Amino acid sequence: MQPPRRPNYLARRLSVFTAAAVVLAGGLYLPVTLLAPVPPVAAQVQATPAKTQPAAALDWPGFGSSAIGAIGFPGILASADGSGAEMTPRPIASITKVITSLVVLNAKPLAIGESGPTITFSAHDASLVRAYAARNGETKPVRAGMTLSQLQVNEVMLIASANNYAESYSTWAFGSQPAFLDAARSWLSSHGIDHTTLLDSSGMNPGNTSTAADLVAIGKLALANPVIAGIVSTKSVTVPYVGTIKNTNGLLGHNGVDGIKTGTLEEAGTCLLFSTKFMVGDQDITVVGVVLGGVDHPSLNTAVRNLISTAKKGFHSVTLTRAGQSFARYPTPWESTAHAVAESSHPVVVWANTPITAKVTTKVTGLAEAGERVGSVVFTVGTTKISVPLALDRAIDDPGILWRLGNPLQLG
Repeated sequence: MQPPRRPNYLARRLSVFTAAAVVLAGGLYLPVTLLAPVPPVAAQVQATPAKTQPAAALDWPGFGSSAIGAIGFPGILASADGSGAEMTPRPIASITKVITSLVVLNAKPLAIGESGPTITFSAHDASLVRAYAARNGETKPVRAGMTLSQLQVNEVMLIASANNYAESYSTWAFGSQPAFLDAARSWLSSHGIDHTTLLDSSGMNPGNTSTAADLVAIGKLALANPVIAGIVSTKSVTVPYVGTIKNTNGLLGHNGVDGIKTGTLEEAGTCLLFSTKFMVGDQDITVVGVVLGGVDHPSLNTAVRNLISTAKKGFHSVTLTRAGQSFARYPTPWESTAHAVAESSHPVVVWANTPITAKVTTKVTGLAEAGERVGSVVFTVGTTKISVPLALDRAIDDPGILWRLGNPLQLG
């Protein structure tokens, strides 16, 4: 008699079902693990080294009021002390003529290379020579019927500091001195220069006052006008009827000085609104400064040279980023790491201990190509913000079959 066959049948059925289940599970498991998205990767931001530089140690004159600024830098950079002396109005003498030139050229502009309209001098203009000479003011010759171009009159006024030319020039432009003074007040107000007062166009009136901070702003505006900038940097020029005139600025051509205007008056002392250029790294820097209330021009010039020398040391070339510098890393669960790096180098020139801070912002990313942007680093330099894009230095590649099969729970 043969043994029953049913158990073998059941075993075979069980084997078949088991195999089918394995095949079915494999058929589902493999596609899921091989095709499922990898988990997103968050960046780990790295510490950014401090960039703030040392404070400046300036050699200020021991008299009057002084301040410095620079083209491209807001306001003033520093003043002789922190007690607000830069906001105390003082007589400005012939620095007034810079304002006169700006106001006239605002109404009757000239372009580089233009001489402008012809100005014919009257008998009244001729009489101003005697009137200003009687007040011990600087004058240059004028006779009734004499003609010069607008540019030439501007040159005599600024280079030789001729008071009679300042009055004749401003009267020609506006019709009278009261009309000029109205225009000057409007011009000053429109530029936010609120602590400057003009009572005449030449600076002979000691009531012409300004602050060191205002004068730095005025100096920047003067240099922004190419006609004025060209005149104040000229050492000498020959003008018909007048002859060769020399610039009253004895520092011109020394220590990089290329302007702007002297001023001398008993009530004002000796004054100088100056500009100087030099290189910091590969960037041109133009400093505009003013010193008011000196005793004489030789000592004033020495003080300005010392101030310029120490001011140069107060500027620093700082590399905020280098191309390829890492600011964050993307470590993956499959032990591959990409870095978020700066796309470009970014040097800047900063003044003294202007605070520099950095904030790195990144995004979570999945698989990505090398060079894909993943964030930025924003530097705050004083009040200026500079954003530098960050990109991956290498691809975040798929982890591969083996890792996928071994880590199904980490897949999306």
